[in-house]
Amino acid sequence: MASQADYMEKIHLRQNYRNIWHTDLTGTIAASPPYCCFSLFCAPYASYLLRKRALYDDMSRYTCCGGYMPCSGKCGEKRCPEVCLCTEVFCCFANSVASTRFMLQDEFNIQTTECDNCIIAFTLCLSQLACICSIIACLLGSEELREASDLLTCLSNLVYCSVCACMQDACMIF
Repeated sequence: MASQADYMEKIHLRQNYRNIWHTDLTGTIAASPPYCCFSLFCAPYASYLLRKRALYDDMSRYTCCGGYMPCSGKCGEKRCPEVCLCTEVFCCFANSVASTRFMLQDEFNIQTTECDNCIIAFTLCLSQLACICSIIACLLGSEELREASDLLTCLSNLVYCSVCACMQDACMIF
């Protein structure tokens, strides 16, 4: 597992990468509508295929969550990498998408645009806001607040699924 210092160094290095994605998150739908739809409606399968592609179909190189999470290397990846990857894309979907994106960024020195950073940050903030509202609604027992929190959760999930599809599409286009 990488230390906090290693993690921060990686973030700093990514800011100085020279290459850029062929298309940013806002342009992926126009660049490849069929794959974006595939990534939206068959998200785990798209994530599975992209990770295999990023590993050049060499599953001996597979590490859970690309080595970016605390569980990496501790999930029996060497004994049965295909099963571990299937489990990762279904149980840790967001991590699988982000890990593949990080792998490509690190291998090809691809920087993330400010717009992409804003979109990803908005998705995370919306998800956290929905969670906080759900907790408050549960604690207060208010039916109106629960309904509002359900709507916010639905919106958060819609944004999350769309952004993950665009991230996978950007990885495929590259």
